[in-house]
Amino acid sequence: MAPIAIILAAGKSTRMKSKRPKALHLVCGRPMLQFVIDACYDTGCQRVLIVVGHGKEEVIASFGQDRRIEWVEQTEQLGTGHAARMCEPHLREHQGDVFILTADGPLIRGEVLRTLLRTHREEHAAGSMATAVLDDPTGYGRIIRDGDGQFIEIVEQADSTPEHREIREVFPSYYCLRSEDLQFALSRLKNENKKGEYYLTDIYKILRAAGKKVVAVQAVAQEDVLGVNDRGQLAAIDAIMQDRIQRQLRASGVTIVSGVNTYIEAGVSIGQDTVIQPFTFIGRDSSIGPDCVIGPFTCLPPESIVPEGSAVTGNAGADSLRNTACT
Repeated sequence: MAPIAIILAAGKSTRMKSKRPKALHLVCGRPMLQFVIDACYDTGCQRVLIVVGHGKEEVIASFGQDRRIEWVEQTEQLGTGHAARMCEPHLREHQGDVFILTADGPLIRGEVLRTLLRTHREEHAAGSMATAVLDDPTGYGRIIRDGDGQFIEIVEQADSTPEHREIREVFPSYYCLRSEDLQFALSRLKNENKKGEYYLTDIYKILRAAGKKVVAVQAVAQEDVLGVNDRGQLAAIDAIMQDRIQRQLRASGVTIVSGVNTYIEAGVSIGQDTVIQPFTFIGRDSSIGPDCVIGPFTCLPPESIVPEGSAVTGNAGADSLRNTACT
């Protein structure tokens, strides 16, 4: 049975200093929530439950055309565990595996989720997680293992001891659980911690205490762990995503003369042997044929179509392609 996914997107943009819901802030031209949804679909998910709260109308309106999405409202902000509990009526209808992810982690890759799901099923685990090893783990929940390397629990930064804070293996909120085991653990969550919140991470400790198997897989690259809490992190993630987009295009046979002077948004396709000259902007979901020359000093609006063998220089050329100003 295909897995389903829960994406937690109910948080406010407090440190973003923004009226816009955090999940809708753009990374390379797309809302960061879109990257998380796409990773779920890439892993084979047929249904995605998105938990919304702050700015729910704006979030729903942005993705309302996608019929694979089901919206779940969290009216009180009582922690990530409480957010997942809001999905319990839907979970009772699903007998397979469930991913739980956060909307503010757009660097997530479908290939990592596939690795997590494969290991989860091969190990016949009740719950599994993907972990990462960071040079600076400050702020993240630490993975506690026993002497044999088996998972024991996750300790949140706020509840950690100095010894815990020395641990560099962290949990970047990549969950995978059997639906029935997830429901079992959610029903036993307590808020006995310094924040008085229901921590979703506690579900793994609950499963272990019940004698159920929990697996922690080191599968997440260090650069993919960064989430968005402020504008500086948003800019850092955008730069990482931009580098990822350009590397993929170069690997497919595209010449980008000056990467630092080029910005290509998400969803752009470019044909083999096309050359992108410096000081070029290419909007999201544009399609450029092979053997083209784009730039220098060119701005292509989103969804531009450039036929094979074309040469486009300056904004006038881009405007003629779509009769639209590049804004």
